[in-house]
Amino acid sequence: MENGERLMDDQVELEAIDVLKKAFKILAKNSNFIILTILTSLPFWSFLVYYETTLQDFITQTSDILEQRPEYTFREWPIPFDIVDLLDKNFWYELIKLCFLYLVPLHLLELITVIVIVDFSSKIYTKDTQSLTLKNMVQQPFCGAKLKGSLVTLIYVVFFSTCNLLGLIWLVTIYYCTMLGNPLYDVLSGLVFGTVFVLLLGKYLEWNAMWSMSVVISILEEFYGVEAIALSVYFSKGNERRGFVLMLVFFVLGQCLRLSWFLFYDSYGIEQSELSIVPQICLVFFCLGNVLKWVSCVVYYFDCKNRILVKKVYEPPLICSELNLVL
Repeated sequence: MENGERLMDDQVELEAIDVLKKAFKILAKNSNFIILTILTSLPFWSFLVYYETTLQDFITQTSDILEQRPEYTFREWPIPFDIVDLLDKNFWYELIKLCFLYLVPLHLLELITVIVIVDFSSKIYTKDTQSLTLKNMVQQPFCGAKLKGSLVTLIYVVFFSTCNLLGLIWLVTIYYCTMLGNPLYDVLSGLVFGTVFVLLLGKYLEWNAMWSMSVVISILEEFYGVEAIALSVYFSKGNERRGFVLMLVFFVLGQCLRLSWFLFYDSYGIEQSELSIVPQICLVFFCLGNVLKWVSCVVYYFDCKNRILVKKVYEPPLICSELNLVL
């Protein structure tokens, strides 16, 4: 009983806005952590500039192919099978290249950055920050087992998230290719497809909170792969709304910054030296938002875990049996 009271006194149950506030405090509490995070994020940011440029070129090429030409009416506009015939070998090459860049180097570079962010932000959150000097941070050995285990969990997360994103892309593509342009069906089909899209996006954000927590668990605990995902699902019970709100905030922030990059790139191009710094600045803020996201995931994980520990004190048989069932 005393242990449960201490847990509840030490950490009040946090709402989504409280998690964000604590994440801001962690970033502001230790300047050495900010410096190290910036240094480790440089490779990820550099590759992100190249990836976003490639993605923008691919989107422009694809939109040109799917664009309804003036000579086409709704009845005469090519159906998706006819559109495939318009795709040349260069399109498929660019598609395969883009998929590879997204699935392998982008996530690997982000994982290395995430390990540093999660590891040190958890120490700032739970321990005395005075011992976390920049020298100690740099000299701390990089655990290969932690990287390997986290990579296993990341593979599961990337698989699940990619399947969900492909579902969203497929939904938008079907609507664009088959429904858009017919005045009779525009409103009705827009409502149906829009509703399904919003529901699927909502589930994606809710699941994304659990997937992100599983990566945090893999870095901080000795659970990887399916075990880490199972634990994150268990810790997330009753906290789905908070996780959804957190992921929604960072999703909107990230998409706004990436949209700013796309619009600026499409209007001015990356070649104009006097203006080329603007898209890079957008991606700098995107990376900073990514840092804040993972620090928030650490706070969210500890809060969810604390709630389980409090319940374990008051209901030990039930909680222990549930934990054994999960693991």
